[in-house]
Amino acid sequence: MTETVAERRARLMGPNVPTFYRSPVHIQRGDGVWLWDKDGKRYLDCYNNVAHVGHCHPRVVQAICAQAATLNTHTRYHHDLVLDYIERLTATLDHGISQAIMVCTGSEANDLALRMAQAVTGKTGIIATDNTYHGNTAAVSQLSTRRPPIGGRAPNVRLVPAPEALHPLGGSRAAQAQTFADNVARAIAELQAEGFGFSAIMLCPVFANEGLLAPEPGFLGPTVAVVRKAGGLILCDEVQPGFGRVGSHFWGHDALGFAPDVVTVGKPMANGHPVAACLARPDVMAAFRDAFGYFNTFGGNPVSAAACLATLDVIEEEGLQARAAQTSAYLMERLRALRHGRIADVRAAGLFFGVEFAGDGAGEFVADLVEDMVAAGFLLNRIGRNGATLKMRPPMPFGPEHADLLADALQQALDKR
Repeated sequence: MTETVAERRARLMGPNVPTFYRSPVHIQRGDGVWLWDKDGKRYLDCYNNVAHVGHCHPRVVQAICAQAATLNTHTRYHHDLVLDYIERLTATLDHGISQAIMVCTGSEANDLALRMAQAVTGKTGIIATDNTYHGNTAAVSQLSTRRPPIGGRAPNVRLVPAPEALHPLGGSRAAQAQTFADNVARAIAELQAEGFGFSAIMLCPVFANEGLLAPEPGFLGPTVAVVRKAGGLILCDEVQPGFGRVGSHFWGHDALGFAPDVVTVGKPMANGHPVAACLARPDVMAAFRDAFGYFNTFGGNPVSAAACLATLDVIEEEGLQARAAQTSAYLMERLRALRHGRIADVRAAGLFFGVEFAGDGAGEFVADLVEDMVAAGFLLNRIGRNGATLKMRPPMPFGPEHADLLADALQQALDKR
């Protein structure tokens, strides 16, 4: 009897290996914003920010191949490309952030950020929201809320209620910013009373996993004031909103108008090549380097650095940040025009979109809608409390012509429900 791919995965990888969709898509080829499965069916990719500048972009592919044919070695030798990249990347940042540690995954970068906060403050208390994801190391999985840690969450961790669009903290959108800050202040007081002290808050500036709040500039002002007063750091997870995706700005924190102490980046920075980084001010970096003996065998190796540099080239030369802003405005018009009684809110942060549905069983409704869209040849997913928000986060070359295809297909799927 022929073994299915699902059965082979279970035999070789163990049970419960996460995949998207009830019937996982078997992808074999990608080009730009398109993917093809093993049977030749074409899908419009409305979800994968990993291929930030488009699947298999020839500029990035060429850079990887050329460098792999020249030199690739571990990071305990000198080479120039990683330094070239750090200089160029940090030139896009303000707030005194000018140094970086290159790693291989966003989880590693966020793990480092937690340790940087400990090194600076001498404290261990950490705060995140109660509906987020920041990675899967032992440390950052304490902040991620998809599955509770075995034995319960560590006592030095506090998860505060996440801001929401339909059910705002404090009972109204006007009250939400201050209520969020008040909850952070309360968590800080608890950590201090229990002897852990307060080291940092880690958050995504668009609250992507929480349901894409896409807050207005200044939303975090009250929270920043609370954190600064307590002597803690702000750790900004830019894995999803960074590298021009918000359109108006290169970084999500700049769009929101606050100054982080540490910025973490990952998936999009090398168009799918496994690389990430933890960016910080020199004083923060010095405290970390003094407190921890850290190196990363592959972080910032020559091939990874070449891929990162080529990705920046494409973002700049193809004007992808400006394209994201233009496409965002156009697709938002189309999404706001969707007709269905369950649609409760439509929001965006550049080339990142959420359509939230209301009513009993909203999460299951969206799960079914996602499956309908996959069957029609469109890859997207869901996020937020109970998974009731349809999530769209396409590669950056996604344009108005693709937005029309997506919106038309969504309306057709909704008409059947």
